[in-house]
Amino acid sequence: MERTASGRTSVEYEQLATRAMMAGDFATARGLLDAWVQQEPTHLGAWLRRAAVCRQQGDTAAAFDSLSGALKLDPRCFPALLMVATLLEREGDVPAAARQYEIAIAQAPPDERLDAASRSALEHGRHIVAKHSAALRDYIHADLDTVRQDCTPSEQRRLETFIDTTLRLRQRYMQQPMEYCYPGMPSIEFYDRSMFPWLVELEAATPDIRRELLGLLDEGAPGFSPYVNYAEHMPLDQWRELNRSPRWTAWHFYERATPIADRWVRAPLTAAAFSRLPQARVPLRSPTALFSALRPKTRIPPHTGIANFRLLVHLALVIPQGCGFRVGGETRPWREGEAWIFDDTIEHEAWNDSDELRVILICDIWSPLLSLAEREAIAAVIRARDAYTGIIPRSDG
Repeated sequence: MERTASGRTSVEYEQLATRAMMAGDFATARGLLDAWVQQEPTHLGAWLRRAAVCRQQGDTAAAFDSLSGALKLDPRCFPALLMVATLLEREGDVPAAARQYEIAIAQAPPDERLDAASRSALEHGRHIVAKHSAALRDYIHADLDTVRQDCTPSEQRRLETFIDTTLRLRQRYMQQPMEYCYPGMPSIEFYDRSMFPWLVELEAATPDIRRELLGLLDEGAPGFSPYVNYAEHMPLDQWRELNRSPRWTAWHFYERATPIADRWVRAPLTAAAFSRLPQARVPLRSPTALFSALRPKTRIPPHTGIANFRLLVHLALVIPQGCGFRVGGETRPWREGEAWIFDDTIEHEAWNDSDELRVILICDIWSPLLSLAEREAIAAVIRARDAYTGIIPRSDG
């Protein structure tokens, strides 16, 4: 083992310093560590040990100096970053400590890999960051009172999201379409109702739609089939538990974008209601419309949809207590007769924690940000792709 100029190895320095620290002889430990970092300035452990001893001695300046030496060797060194934060907090600079804790948290290994002391310090750091961020949010809100009054309710909601994501109080969620990603579509979780004046008419049809649904349920729900239906050899991932399960079922009005005639006859008022909407029209894919039934104590896992050029409409029909829905960073409770529109290419999930069945109506619409020409062009692109790959007959003979 290589020896330093003093004749001691790194292991010997570490052992001697540890013994001195355990005996409470921090002066001796400090002397050993001073010699160690002087003779081996590229030894990360030496700088960290020296920082710990300096902190114990109350020599904050030397502790910061030691941590600076460690971070020059490894700028992402979690123990050094965490110790800097604790020292800043001890010095009373809470804003700086909170910022440093954030940096340390970003570099932290999984909690299970940390010793008890580091885990405790990290949890304390998370508390400091959350407390500081909440106080900063309150300050920003107070400072914005006048400006915020000039914003519409929709703009105010966007402003709230901007504040919370900036302060990392809310996770940023972006579109993650599984297949089709049309450029320029914004990552909006729930769209503002004012963009869809026809929502009121759809909600007004709730009693008729609900009556038709209850008629199906009274008959034993004929035609409801598992919502998730993959072949067993497919990679099921988060869908393994619900694949081909009666816990989440659907009653479809379309099959591969073609109306199922007897379903439209069986629920004509429901079909009339969603037919008045600007439904997306793409061969074999859209429109879609269905009743979605979620049994008690069932959770639909986080997932994303296929295409960002369309949006989904949900209309709540049978909603017991204990049901909820999340899109990105926003969670909403269901209310019977209320509809909302969201981007399903942003991660979303739903749950029914009640002891009763939950049922909603789902259908799709074009994104209102697309022109008529774009809608036709998107459908043409997908149609051409399907023709070339043999999914539909080619038109070139």
